[in-house]
Amino acid sequence: MTAVEPNRTAQPQHPVGEREARQVAEQARETRWDKPSFGKEIFLGRFRLDLIHPYPAGDRQRRDRGEEFLGRLRQFCEEKVDGVAIERDGAIPDEVIAGLKELGALGMKIGTEYGGLGLSQVYYNRALMIAGSAHPSLGALLSAHQSIGVPQPVKMFGTAEQCEEFLPRCARTDISAFLLTEPDVGSDPARLAASATPTGDGDYLLDGVKLWTTNGVVADLLVVMARVPASEGHPGGVTAFVVEASSPGITVENRNAFMGLRGIENGVTRFHQVRVPAKNRIGAEGAGLKIALTTLNTGRLSLPAMCTGTAKWCVKIAREWSAERVQWGRPIGEHEAVSGKVAFMSATAFALESVSELSGEMADEQRHDIRIEAALAKLYGSEMGWSIADELVQIRGGRGFESAESLAARGERGVPAEQVLRDMRINRIFEGSTEIMHLLIAREAVDTHLSVAGDIIDPDAGFTRKAKAAARAAKFYASWLPTLTAGKGQLPNSFAEFGELAGHLRYVERASRRLARQTFYAMSRWQGRMELKQRFLARIVDIGAELFAMSASCVRAEMLREQDPEQGRSAYELAGVFCAQARIRVEELFDRLWTNTDDEDRSLTRTVLQERHTWLEEGVLDPSIDGPWIAHTPSGPSAKEDVHRKVG
Repeated sequence: MTAVEPNRTAQPQHPVGEREARQVAEQARETRWDKPSFGKEIFLGRFRLDLIHPYPAGDRQRRDRGEEFLGRLRQFCEEKVDGVAIERDGAIPDEVIAGLKELGALGMKIGTEYGGLGLSQVYYNRALMIAGSAHPSLGALLSAHQSIGVPQPVKMFGTAEQCEEFLPRCARTDISAFLLTEPDVGSDPARLAASATPTGDGDYLLDGVKLWTTNGVVADLLVVMARVPASEGHPGGVTAFVVEASSPGITVENRNAFMGLRGIENGVTRFHQVRVPAKNRIGAEGAGLKIALTTLNTGRLSLPAMCTGTAKWCVKIAREWSAERVQWGRPIGEHEAVSGKVAFMSATAFALESVSELSGEMADEQRHDIRIEAALAKLYGSEMGWSIADELVQIRGGRGFESAESLAARGERGVPAEQVLRDMRINRIFEGSTEIMHLLIAREAVDTHLSVAGDIIDPDAGFTRKAKAAARAAKFYASWLPTLTAGKGQLPNSFAEFGELAGHLRYVERASRRLARQTFYAMSRWQGRMELKQRFLARIVDIGAELFAMSASCVRAEMLREQDPEQGRSAYELAGVFCAQARIRVEELFDRLWTNTDDEDRSLTRTVLQERHTWLEEGVLDPSIDGPWIAHTPSGPSAKEDVHRKVG
């Protein structure tokens, strides 16, 4: 892989209409629900506490293995990782990456039979918290390599031969990257332009450009999504390939620089007639998007884990500063304006850890379908984690806005609060932006309704299909709707084993039924136009996320109480305050389902896009930079330098 000057030749696009785009996305979904889903049941108005309580307990042997590795990783990060240097230089030193390889950190999620550590999802998440707290770029490198890079799709969909060939390399020596996004293709995979053209000898020739390829600048192995043209003997479609990064025809055109995560090796990668052996294809032709989405179902759990780690650090700094900083004769933490922030941060950090831990335990058990839970964990972790980081900066005041380097230079403790805010911001965007996560979760939340009544609102469905759908819907709703009128949440003694948290669980049960009723009413009202009501759907999802977080907090608090009564009392207090705060947010969301300015906002946006209000933009300068622009900055190497770093 070589570096070249940026080539800005437009990439050919695959022309698609809105209907085809939706069809492609729908075909990539996993349509079967072979295992129970706590999240799906919440959206259907069924509070299945039995699916998460008693709290899942991991395997003792894997716990011991995990604890041993966490000890070694913590020592390595404390002694060998200089987060200040990574932030200053905009790169992870070669010796740090080499040390991570020697520790076996590249193989945390790879089985011992392939030379990996075989850690559980729970301990993998905890390891990412440690690495990410040393510098978030470390967590991003390890997560991109294992959660979505070569190991995960090969483990799930690869052949035995592919596992034998690639997993040992990924466990010890080779860094991998996942390449899906393109310059003109973000969340609309139907427009994917990269192509993999079959050759006469059974291989493929890969052409195209991939953008924001985390680890792509230093990767040895790549998972690439490309479109195979349909032809005789080839069904075609978006397909997944493992590609050697050293293959002729691969160039890294730029090492991207960002607001945060300044040490990540993220670039633009171009493929020109790159030969890929047929044996490197993962799964069948056309299965690429389903492989990508299925990989992300579990892969997304790494992000809320790292958000949790940052939230815990923010609580520590907020506690220390609120106790030592004195204003008007008292520590600022004793002033109600600040104490409310500290309470929010502490209670929410407990909830984020509860969601992350519970989701990880469920993934390890493999007893549940966790596609909704993982997506909710990613959505909730990124949004609430950002709020916690923002509150820390506010509590620190001017010192929150000042860089750690500047603070240290004038003799104060160098707390990188502003850096944390910059680093956290990307979590609301990558691995599915908040807006896309809302839509993905909403689609899964209404899956049952569409499966029984979808043909009624499908414009392509004929009279026979619509009639059958109407019969199915009548049967389903006749049995389902009565279950939404009453439940355990109305019984004063239900969930009594949770003590003072019982009332919050009763609220979750009532709110889940209310949520299902509102969803049904909206589908009845808008029918086929429901998919256009994206802000309504987002509020529905946000309510479900709050209910999931409340449930996770309560069951984890009870688990901790059983293990250690003293810690349990603390956990109960944190869970109780979090649930009280969450209930207020849920009530506001319920109110905003029907009392909002969605129509007015949509109308105003239409006139803005019609340039009716451009006078509002006058009186300012445009600071944009027109490319090509090349300069040396402290955040990374010059674009004229070789941006591809091979490490030992």
